[in-house]
Amino acid sequence: MPSPTRRTVLALGALAGALLAAGCTEDRRDADRTARPDPDLPLRLRAVAATDRLLAGYDAVIAGPGADRAAALRELRADVEEHRAALAAGLPTASPSGPSPAASATAPSPAAPVAADVPGLAAAERRTAAERLTDLEAASPALARLLAAVSASGALHARALGDPGPIAPPAPTAPAAGPGAPALAASPTGAPPASPTGAVPSGSAGPSAGGRPAPLPTGAVAALQAALAAEHAAVYGYGVVGARLPAGPQREAARAGYAVHQARRDALQRELDGATPTAAAAGYRLPFAVTDATGAGQLAAHIETQLTAVWADAVAGTTGALRQTAATALRETALGAAQWGADPSALPGLPDAADAADAASGTPGASASASG
Repeated sequence: MPSPTRRTVLALGALAGALLAAGCTEDRRDADRTARPDPDLPLRLRAVAATDRLLAGYDAVIAGPGADRAAALRELRADVEEHRAALAAGLPTASPSGPSPAASATAPSPAAPVAADVPGLAAAERRTAAERLTDLEAASPALARLLAAVSASGALHARALGDPGPIAPPAPTAPAAGPGAPALAASPTGAPPASPTGAVPSGSAGPSAGGRPAPLPTGAVAALQAALAAEHAAVYGYGVVGARLPAGPQREAARAGYAVHQARRDALQRELDGATPTAAAAGYRLPFAVTDATGAGQLAAHIETQLTAVWADAVAGTTGALRQTAATALRETALGAAQWGADPSALPGLPDAADAADAASGTPGASASASG
């Protein structure tokens, strides 16, 4: 299984036209545009407030009985500190007279404390992971990518703390007015995939005037094509994994992973109706030799870890229900990587803490390399 390399997908913003005059009126208009608040600001503040509640919960549990788990809890708390630093990057600092009105409006509510025990902390991690998904649609591409990574990390924490329950994303909303708004079909129950590694549900863009699905935006096509290329490689890689494992639970897990990635591949091909889906390569170069069960498990962990970056980029490159689907895939590949023994990342899919903290300037994209 090759290690996907990053491919840049530029998010182009519309620039203002050339200045027609240098009068005071235009200067004031320019100043007003410059002074407009960042639309991501309330989303970041809300996420920081929720993260502060989690940190307070960790502090309460660590200070309480059960010191034998304190070291493990401190490791998870360090991840949450990293989340907070990334989410708070670029936020205005409090003035000497006190916090800003916006920060005060999103301050943690005393009505929703985190229970000071491990089960309560696990439930809070899972609840917070779901809450981060509610802001995906309104977030900028870079912030959406960060929120999805934070949510995936929360799912990992909840599972590590003994709560394997599903992270239920919000119900899909109606597509925005206008042609071509992509939307995936919701499952009858609205529940996430039952598979431990999470198959991706599929849907289609809204119908066009001729009854055919409207074409996806160019950026979304590029993101889905990159994900499709990586899923082709994952299917190949899991075939190698299964062939090197003896009969037993691990082989069954590999068989389940193979089926999940096949399902994702097929869903992506359907989603790209109207575009030519990326084809599988004739062969793929493995990142290392796989000759035994140990190597097979390492390859499976490598596959899932690399896919977290691909799906994080797909979160940034899509909108609406497609973005929720990409966030689900990011979370489930992060869980799959941990299941195969990979060291959990504080921000799955993001390359490192420095890039996460500067997510606003990130450039999404990834691809899989192959050899024929």
